[in-house]
Amino acid sequence: MHRPTPDPPGPGQESVWDYPRPPRVDRTARRVRIELGGDTLVDTDDVVRVLETSHPPVYYVPIDAFGPGTLAPAEGSSFCEYKGAARYFDVTGGGQVRRGAAWYYPEPSAGYELLRGRVAVYAAPMDHCTVDGVEVVPQPGGFYGGWITPDVAGPFKGTPGSMGW
Repeated sequence: MHRPTPDPPGPGQESVWDYPRPPRVDRTARRVRIELGGDTLVDTDDVVRVLETSHPPVYYVPIDAFGPGTLAPAEGSSFCEYKGAARYFDVTGGGQVRRGAAWYYPEPSAGYELLRGRVAVYAAPMDHCTVDGVEVVPQPGGFYGGWITPDVAGPFKGTPGSMGW
């Protein structure tokens, strides 16, 4: 499969095609807010993001940024060749439960230690996820957890025909 033609980034945008592979983890001063069932589950600027070629950023927040009873261990696991073994959480807010809607790396691989004690959340099952007050668009394709904001240019992995990128 050929690499798609990157969308030209506009002013203030990053191209996901300039992100590295293997992915990079960096701290960001951006504020992340997550809401479910009318409850604010997270509102923090203690955020790191994972940047990987063709993917919008994945934002990770401290596990203790979630209130008591918000996260519960879920069934299943997955493995990333770079970050290591992931486990999942069910997310609860406002009396609603979203099964397997968050994940974390209990023992992240070397180079990804910034992810220890941090959780990422799929945007689609939540009521609202924002970065600096801007509503995010979930990365296409159910499996991926990136958050698309106006400051990133694609195209993004997860769209039809992108499996081989």
